[in-house]
Amino acid sequence: MLSAEHRTIVKATVPLLETGGEALIKHFYTLLMDEHPEVRPYFNQANQASGAQQRALANGVLMYARHIDELEQLGGLVGQIINKHVALNILPEHYPIVGQSLLRSIREVLGAEIATDAVIEAWAAAYQQLADLLIGLEEQMYAKREAAPGGWRGLRLFRVARKVQESDEITSFYLRPDDGGAVLAFEPGQYIGVRLVIEGEDVRRNYSLSAAADGREYRISVKREPNGKVSNHLHANVNEGDTLGLLAPAGDFKLQNSDKPLVLISGGVGITPTLAMLQAALKTNRPVHFIHSARHGGVHAFRRTLDELAARHPQLKRFYCYEQKRAEDGEVSGIGYLDQARLAEWLPKTRDVDAYFLGPIGFMKAVKKHLKAIGVPESQSHYEFFGPAAALE
Repeated sequence: MLSAEHRTIVKATVPLLETGGEALIKHFYTLLMDEHPEVRPYFNQANQASGAQQRALANGVLMYARHIDELEQLGGLVGQIINKHVALNILPEHYPIVGQSLLRSIREVLGAEIATDAVIEAWAAAYQQLADLLIGLEEQMYAKREAAPGGWRGLRLFRVARKVQESDEITSFYLRPDDGGAVLAFEPGQYIGVRLVIEGEDVRRNYSLSAAADGREYRISVKREPNGKVSNHLHANVNEGDTLGLLAPAGDFKLQNSDKPLVLISGGVGITPTLAMLQAALKTNRPVHFIHSARHGGVHAFRRTLDELAARHPQLKRFYCYEQKRAEDGEVSGIGYLDQARLAEWLPKTRDVDAYFLGPIGFMKAVKKHLKAIGVPESQSHYEFFGPAAALE
């Protein structure tokens, strides 16, 4: 039970977390992976190597400690966490393993003089409060998705019905249930968990659903990353007729109901969730401005699809910005980077729009800054990270 004294002690550790939280979390991850290799599939090793996962968790721990008296102040953080966990099939039995490693790390990194028995006791109670909260919310989500038409819990086998190359780097996989049943509907912008075994190692990744739900199949569109273990395996070794284990769709980055003009802005593979959003929006008369940035035409996926949609839907305006234009790339709206001037020109005249944007971190930082500068309300500016969350300020 988390007492008032526990809360006081936890909040008193906030300055230590502000200065040394990332080192603490790095030690925690090392300890967790070394002593509990069974949880390794739930963590992206590339994000571990870059430090992105450590920074994201350190920030989350810090926010929790700051707001332990007022958890409602955590805002969307809890929703992000439970959706990520559900997409990976995190279960109640995983929480004690993580908690033990976290408490040991606090003691070993801060030392017994600072991390006294009272501090460890307080953090044990605080961790249990958070674990109970997440477990309860995650069970609600698991149960809801299992009970829905076409829904399921845990892994379900899907067969690759089609494999389509969309660009020099991106390939789509059309996935149908191996049992021949229906599939759970999802909201545009959500992602799905994929489980693979590569060279005997169990790995899991989340991929955006790149086509609107149709009750029969899902589509994911995967960029082949230079050192991406999973993406390279999918491109090279997973073919039509093969099976993959899928976890039901999740994600709190979703197209919201609105009659405001819709602006979809993407960079590179960030285009994938915006495609499902676009398909949903085009079923209404809602004006849509679709803005996509790519290095050049060879890596611009779904251009033909977008051009065909624009030809059939006059409410869709599309703009392409290439860093470099090759002779074979066709007409583009701009050459160079997507700067503030271009955004101001390509957005609707009204700034009362709903804007959704995704792409590399640097791209997203710039887009967020530009949207604010040209008058789009921050409350109507939405984004998501591929991988651990980071600050866009």
